[in-house]
Amino acid sequence: MTQSPVKQIAAIHDLSGCGRTSLSVVIPILSTMGIKVCPLPTAVLSSHSRFTGYHFTDLTEQMQPIIEHWEKIHVSFDAIYSGFLGSYKQIHIVQKLIDTFKKTNQLVVVDPVLGDNGKLYGPFDEKMVSEMKLLIQQANIITPNLTEMFLLLGKPYHPDVSEDEMKKWLLELSDLGPEIV
Repeated sequence: MTQSPVKQIAAIHDLSGCGRTSLSVVIPILSTMGIKVCPLPTAVLSSHSRFTGYHFTDLTEQMQPIIEHWEKIHVSFDAIYSGFLGSYKQIHIVQKLIDTFKKTNQLVVVDPVLGDNGKLYGPFDEKMVSEMKLLIQQANIITPNLTEMFLLLGKPYHPDVSEDEMKKWLLELSDLGPEIV
C-alpha cells in the first residue's frame, strides 16, 4: 500500500456508541492508511441519530479549549475533515479552526451531515442548512448524500435522479465553493 501524503488530520465528528458511523469508523480507517488522526469530538451519542430515543451529549463547550491547546502546542494538519456537527455554534467553531490551521496544500473535507431519505435529522432545521452552506465554501471536497445535496441546493427531494440531473446539480454544488463533490 502506498503511504498517504496526508500525515496528520483533524477529524471533527461525533462518537456514536452504536452504528457504523462517526469517529468509531474514521479513526481506524485513517490510521490503517498511516495517517495520524487528531479527533475533535462534537458529541457523544448512544447510537446514530437515525435511531429513535438516542442519548446525545453535546461537546460544543469542550471544542474551543481543545483547539486552543492544539494552537499552544503548534499542531499542524495536512488535512481537516468534518462530519457530524450538532449546532450552528459548532459550524462556526469549525470555520474558525479551518482559518486558524490553514496552510498551503491542505485538504479540507466536509461531510455536510444534515439528513437522509429526504428528511433532516431530528436536531436540525433550515438554519442549520444555511450555516452548512457557509462551511462548505471553505472545503476542497464535500461528500453529501442525495438528501444533503437537495437540501444544500434548496431543491425538493426526489430519489429518482437522472444522470444528467445529477451532473448538473453536482456542478451547482461545486459552484458553492468546493472543487470536488
